Amino acid sequence: MSDIHDDDEIEIVGEESSSSDDTLDNRDDNTITTTLEDIEKYKKDYLYLAAEFDNYKKNAIKERSQLVKYGNERLIREVLEVIDNFERALGVAPNADNFESYSKGMQMIHAELLSLLAKFGVSTSNPQGLPFDPNEHEALSSEETAEVGAGHVFRVFKKAYRLHDKLIRPAQVVVAKEPAAGSEDETMGPGDGGN
Repeated sequence: MSDIHDDDEIEIVGEESSSSDDTLDNRDDNTITTTLEDIEKYKKDYLYLAAEFDNYKKNAIKERSQLVKYGNERLIREVLEVIDNFERALGVAPNADNFESYSKGMQMIHAELLSLLAKFGVSTSNPQGLPFDPNEHEALSSEETAEVGAGHVFRVFKKAYRLHDKLIRPAQVVVAKEPAAGSEDETMGPGDGGN
């Protein structure tokens, strides 16, 4: 009988362990189902965010290319007004009777253009008589003269232009050098001989 009793205990123990295994299996199934649902949700969220970011990148690239392509539109519209004034001036043939007003009109158009450039952050400077600065000036040549000190700008062929604080075109200049001994007040141009 003791054998039967041992078997009964084994069955009872076996039944208890199978019911706890079923509980664990049910819990594991619920956890797995919940985890799979979470994974699916996170996957959808990720795909949505990836698509949103891709659209954002495409729009940013498009906006940047549009800005580069049409960014100067406002400036160009205003330059067209100056061009209209030039064309009106060119339609008038200058003669002895209207030369003074024609010249004044051209000066006004020039001032209008400089004012327009200043409105967009462009400034100009004339370095005539200032010390030569290789960061600001481009030396085309040097010339003997006593009009300005040696190493100073004697002539300006093209003025310097800045866009806000950035130099966008250096001034093209002729730099003064001391006159050679014996050529007292003579000014010699480039290639005029001399030693």
